[in-house]
Amino acid sequence: MSGLLSSAEIQSQLATLPDWVIEGTTIKTTLNFKDFIEAVEYVNQVVAPAEAAGHHPDLHISYNKVTIQLTTHDAGGLTQKDFSMAKTLSALL
Repeated sequence: MSGLLSSAEIQSQLATLPDWVIEGTTIKTTLNFKDFIEAVEYVNQVVAPAEAAGHHPDLHISYNKVTIQLTTHDAGGLTQKDFSMAKTLSALL
């Protein structure tokens, strides 16, 4: 299990992810696509890196928007795994 990050570590990591925000014990972003098909195509791209890392985001699709939330459930909050996955998912765009 990864260790929880301190508030300072979270803020430092978040500074490298301009489209992500803290929401409770998660980091979150909402991505906008041309239409539903592009949104689902992006979500399909998320599968391989999430499986490879063994770290799965919470996903919500609303027509052309995909909201992603990350937290390390077994640690009870944010760990380095969340920020690494956020960087990986942001790079898919």
